[in-house]
Amino acid sequence: MDIYTITILLLVSLLTIVLAVNTYFPYFWLDLKYFCELLQIILRYLSRRRRTPNFFALDRFLEQTATHPDKLFIVFGNERYTFAQTDQRSNQFAHALQSQPGYGAGDTVALFMSNEPAFLFTWLALAKLGSPAALLNHNIRTRSLLHCFSCCGASVLIAAPELRDAVEDVLPSLTQQGVTVLLMTDHCPTPGILSFTEKVNAAPASPIPRSLRSKVTFKSPAVYIYTSGTTDSMFLVGLPKAAVVNQTRLLTALAVLSSNGVSSEDVVYLNLPLYHTAGFVIGFIGSIETGSTIVLRRKFSASQFWDDCRKHNVTVIQYIGEVMRYLCSTPKRENDREHKVRLAIGNGVRAEVWREFIHRFGDIQIREFYASTEGNVGFVNYAGKIGAIGRVNFIHSTLFPFVLIKYDTERDEPVRRHDGLCVPAPKGETGLLVSKITDIAPFEGYAQNEEQTERKRVRNVLRKGDLYFNSGDLMRIDQDNFIYFQDRVGDTFRWKGENVATTEVSDILTIWDCIKEANVYGVCVPGHEGRTGMAAVTLQEDTQFNGRDLYSHVTKYLPPYARPRFLRIQGAVEVTGTFKQMKVKLVEQGFDPGQIQDPLFVLDDREKSYVTMTTEMYNSIISGNIKL
Repeated sequence: MDIYTITILLLVSLLTIVLAVNTYFPYFWLDLKYFCELLQIILRYLSRRRRTPNFFALDRFLEQTATHPDKLFIVFGNERYTFAQTDQRSNQFAHALQSQPGYGAGDTVALFMSNEPAFLFTWLALAKLGSPAALLNHNIRTRSLLHCFSCCGASVLIAAPELRDAVEDVLPSLTQQGVTVLLMTDHCPTPGILSFTEKVNAAPASPIPRSLRSKVTFKSPAVYIYTSGTTDSMFLVGLPKAAVVNQTRLLTALAVLSSNGVSSEDVVYLNLPLYHTAGFVIGFIGSIETGSTIVLRRKFSASQFWDDCRKHNVTVIQYIGEVMRYLCSTPKRENDREHKVRLAIGNGVRAEVWREFIHRFGDIQIREFYASTEGNVGFVNYAGKIGAIGRVNFIHSTLFPFVLIKYDTERDEPVRRHDGLCVPAPKGETGLLVSKITDIAPFEGYAQNEEQTERKRVRNVLRKGDLYFNSGDLMRIDQDNFIYFQDRVGDTFRWKGENVATTEVSDILTIWDCIKEANVYGVCVPGHEGRTGMAAVTLQEDTQFNGRDLYSHVTKYLPPYARPRFLRIQGAVEVTGTFKQMKVKLVEQGFDPGQIQDPLFVLDDREKSYVTMTTEMYNSIISGNIKL
């Protein structure tokens, strides 16, 4: 057999193998590409862990500044900042902060501001001083604000000027605790609040000595990011928890954007809140890794989204499910496809919205992923399977072991066998995602809340003595190993891109004089992502329901996304044998006046009141004529 024949046979054999792989293993090449990306992430991470002195996210920013000082880093309206200018401005913030009473290098500082360059400058300044930053949701008020500030152990609060009223509401408590309160303004007449901007402008831009952060280790907290509350805590029931994001976790997160094909040539549109993991870690920290330009917007605007993208030549966008839906709901334009966006990274988009988005706005690659702030496992839909949050495979499962276990939604607990171990959910069936806690996949827990930290741990899952993290999310894996999000469990639901703790809402409702008990839950509304809030309440004896007074109460204490949209008044709140409030039946009935005999009300912002729900109003909400 001559060399020509051998060559032909080898080529035919190779072609046959390739065809067989494509036929019987259609995702083989995509899996292989993902494995290579995962390997690169691991090697990059290990290389940085071995560097001396310790290498953190801040050091990657300083590398980018040294390499590309004149590269545009932040665009905010008419403001422009290069890497060098950002570095110098953050130095000014750091020097100014050092001179403030009550602050010392390494102290935790709480940031209470919306998306703006000062947020980024301040975090970089704190990192240079070795101080963790607590990222407060700028929508929270009064009790929630005080709790979130206190649980991270902060000694300083830095707030945006537009949040001055919210700060003044809690100022007596902060003053009593000896907290230094700084407002990002040149002048503040309120006693107890110090103006900070004038001090920053007067501060030098000289580098901050590395010695000030010499005590920072990989286990040191870098950021506190707040997650929703739960019903189980004996104290501070239902209030948000401060998830600890340490330096190791932030170092790992550096690789997220680069592993999705983002480079220094990209322009990233960041309109998600910086106090959330998606905005801060994926958008900001991810752009530090890649050296990309950030187009920062104070808040999301569906009507101006694509105009911004065209104006700034945006190539990468971030999303949550609501963002995609809002964009698809805007009036169609002839220039819908006239933009340079090639990649969208995010989570929570429904399959039908995914299809509509691509059909309308062009061939944009959607990189759907799954992760949580405190969780120790994540998935990436690198294959682009519409509707899936990711794809599971052997290597991923080996590095980050997880399992879907059967869950009893009525009893609100995992199903266990006679020997006390959990029952794995078969492929195709829904189960609770739990992930093994290991050295590679740790669970750091919540600041100053060991009780809630322990409640997120699940023991004796597959073997006696093992330890897993409870994600609180119900998932399903299909026969092709794609994983799909199904629902959340317990007493949290998601609305307008925010997690809502039902007990926090319940607590607010029951401090109103007229309400005796409140059972809060989320209900589905056609055409909307997640669930909107609804409450089944009982009234105090000899009281009359006043919708206008209740509206004033909830708008004072709750951010817009957490306010119950619907309300039904019951004679008694139904509970289980163990006195847990029953929600399943209430959720199924929803807000349909045709199914509910109880008095039913809907929040009306125009009337500034809870008004009686009519069949006509219900039909308008279902048809989309009334927007929530």
